Amino acid sequence: MTASEAELLPDILRELLRARGPSGYETAPAAVWRQAAAEFGAEVSTDSVGTPSARVAGRSSKRLLIMGHIDEIGLIVTHIDDEGYLWFAPVGGWDAQILVGQRVVLGTRSGDVRGVIGKKPIHLLRDEERKKVAELRDLHIDVGAKDGQQAREMVRIGDVAVLDGEPLEMPNGRLVSRALDNRLGSFVALEAARLVARAGGGDWELVATAVAQEETTFGGSRTSSFSLKPDAAVVVDVTHATDAPGIDVKEAGKHELGSGPVLSRGSTLHPALFELLHETAESEEIPFTVEASGRNTGTDADAVHLSRGGVPTALVSIPLRYMHSPVELVALEDVHACARLIAAAALRLNDQFSFAR
Repeated sequence: MTASEAELLPDILRELLRARGPSGYETAPAAVWRQAAAEFGAEVSTDSVGTPSARVAGRSSKRLLIMGHIDEIGLIVTHIDDEGYLWFAPVGGWDAQILVGQRVVLGTRSGDVRGVIGKKPIHLLRDEERKKVAELRDLHIDVGAKDGQQAREMVRIGDVAVLDGEPLEMPNGRLVSRALDNRLGSFVALEAARLVARAGGGDWELVATAVAQEETTFGGSRTSSFSLKPDAAVVVDVTHATDAPGIDVKEAGKHELGSGPVLSRGSTLHPALFELLHETAESEEIPFTVEASGRNTGTDADAVHLSRGGVPTALVSIPLRYMHSPVELVALEDVHACARLIAAAALRLNDQFSFAR
């Protein structure tokens, strides 16, 4: 990677992170992704679910799918009371403690509406209430409305929100933001496609996708893996960085920030693709760790490997701290290493590559 690339790529990632796109509402980040793909000459399209894809031609009929999901967790308005408070449900998985006192941005037909998440102040809690953790049903959104009528003029039932905040660059090449899970994966898929295109393409055609709805239904991965008919797939997501306090590496494995991509190995993942990534990382001198998966992975790989008659699938993850929070934290060197590894592995595929078991 050149110095100019190192400066440019975080800017593209920053645009993806600034765009708001909870599951089912990925239009804004998908537009950023498509524009970036078009700039390096990929054939770009978007399906009816909202998943954009970028094709890089190959020299054979074989197709490799590189997939990262572009949606993020959010909130959806379920009720507006007569006092003007908004009540909501989660879009994806939330720890309610994280939401207390946060600022939010709601997307409405009239534009952005900002609000705050409130709960009963600690001063007014009874002793037994103070011992309990907050639940989502105890929380509301305050948009500053004077009453229910005004609130209903500002916001409609079904409007969605994300937590408000800008990406923050920290020392040692670390980045903090909401939606790193999994704009990182969509960025890596895009960057791997760009690197393969810059190399003149490989034997296999490469299709990068930024799939929708992973946090709720795996909708984008189910439909894309079915319609694109890949001969093999690499799914990119995040995993827990285990160098944060309170994490037992005996259970989760050792995946520190700066240790490179995490290659998953397990029941639903194809051993030949794992070995390809493992050998490529060693050959390219890209640091990596290995994560074991006994059953499902909790990622789009669970949908992809069961598509049609089955798709040989690999999972590559990026170590991430504080997952599903507005302060998710990653080492950018791991992100770039992940893209380089996948691109290098894609360029090694040829018609003789065997998935025999």
